[in-house]
Amino acid sequence: MPESSSSFDDPFADLFDKLPDPRRRETSRGTEGDQVSAPSGASAPTSRRAAREAAARDAAARDAGRMDGPDEASSAVSEIPAAPPASPPSSSPAAQPSSSPAPQPSSSPAAQPSSSPAPQSPNATPQSTRSGRRRPPEDARPAAPAESLDALFTGDGSTDRNGSTPPPRDKRRRRIGGWIALGIVLVLVGGLAGAAYVVWSTYEEQIREVMGWQEPADYEPGMATGEALVTISAGDTGGPISQSLYDAGVTKTPDVFYDMLVDTGQNPTFYPGVYQLQQQMTSEAALDALLDPENKLENSALLPEGLTVDQSLPLLAEGTGIPLEDFEAAVADPARYGVSADSLEGWLFPAMYTFDPETSATEVIQTMVDRAIVSLDDAGVPEADREEILTIASIIQREAREEADFYKVSRVIQNRLAPDNEETFGRLEMDSTAQYGIGEDDGTVSSSEEALTDDNPWNTYVHPGLPIGPIANPGDVAIDAAMNPADGPWMYFVTVNLDTGETIFTNTYSEHLVAVEQWRDWCSENPDSGC
Repeated sequence: MPESSSSFDDPFADLFDKLPDPRRRETSRGTEGDQVSAPSGASAPTSRRAAREAAARDAAARDAGRMDGPDEASSAVSEIPAAPPASPPSSSPAAQPSSSPAPQPSSSPAAQPSSSPAPQSPNATPQSTRSGRRRPPEDARPAAPAESLDALFTGDGSTDRNGSTPPPRDKRRRRIGGWIALGIVLVLVGGLAGAAYVVWSTYEEQIREVMGWQEPADYEPGMATGEALVTISAGDTGGPISQSLYDAGVTKTPDVFYDMLVDTGQNPTFYPGVYQLQQQMTSEAALDALLDPENKLENSALLPEGLTVDQSLPLLAEGTGIPLEDFEAAVADPARYGVSADSLEGWLFPAMYTFDPETSATEVIQTMVDRAIVSLDDAGVPEADREEILTIASIIQREAREEADFYKVSRVIQNRLAPDNEETFGRLEMDSTAQYGIGEDDGTVSSSEEALTDDNPWNTYVHPGLPIGPIANPGDVAIDAAMNPADGPWMYFVTVNLDTGETIFTNTYSEHLVAVEQWRDWCSENPDSGC
């Protein structure tokens, strides 16, 4: 029975096209009568696909012959019957010679192996199945599209089982879904990070305390190095001394020395004077050093930057042992020291001084004025401009906290003094000048309403331009900043964190108000920090 055709193309068709035809090979051997000759008028199929197509054409031709009549069908019948006859097969031109001892079966193509099918006639009839039903001709079946093995395995092509190509995947929908999922993940991660930041910013100290993440408040033993000078004034107790030790770099935190005194129940007596200690000491070691008379420097005085004359004289008296009245009389006549101003404010240069026991108060003051002149000369200040530069430098010294900010504050002063100033119209509006003019020296940065409105020659909220003289004793950095202001358009500034000295500089009043609110928020959270 002929090989049934398949509805899909043979992927190995090209391979069979290249294989030699076995019947041609047998014919070339010249063995006449032993092999079956190909039917006249038909060429040997070159592949299995060609064989199937030829069989389909013969089946269609036989079916057409049966429909035309017995005579026409008999003349159109192919050598390959639709089904093998019941009677013994008759000999054909390709049968074996009659001299064979036994009759041979018919050598028609139906008897050939299916691997080398004989050519079929162009017309084909429907083939019968075992159940007696006729199969529709191959030409009546829908042609399967040419497909590759890759298409069958990837699911992009049709198969005999599913019969059609699966619908294409909606890649765009999958891509959109992926982006949506990614967006949800990012929102969740961002929300968690934001919540963690808020919690950490609000409860950082509590979290560190609970988790044990706090840094040690004190230095470790054996870390002490260098030199540090600490001044103790008359009446100083544990709190102020603890802050002085921290400011001098002796202790690690401002309160560790005071906390140590409270925890150990100690209440020692501290004597005024200048003490020579080391940096990075433990609180216990600092206490021992302050109680050791060998560390007290005799006839010495340490004047910090930014003090007024009235604040400096008691320190000089304590350090040198000279009566305070002698110093008050010594500063009464500035002309004695070559100063043409009405006061020595700004001229008592802040530094560490050591004097001989026989030194007088006048000699001490002269030494300090001479040191101020050296600093002015080093900064390149002309002699005629000394008083003006000391005035600007004293404001810078009182207003700025970080060294880099000294030069920015100097620029703000120059920008407000400029004739085209349309923000403050020539007024400096510095709280330090208003506080000095009314005598508010309690150390707070906020000015009272009385200080801001009092009509005194130092109040730059009331009077434009510079005050009539310095308001404090500036150091080297402040004098240099007065001579070399930074470049910038700033008109305003405010220190928003008094502990760290963080200062915000702005160009307009509206921007300045935003920074002021930030300072107020910090002060409300730190009510005991000098606001």
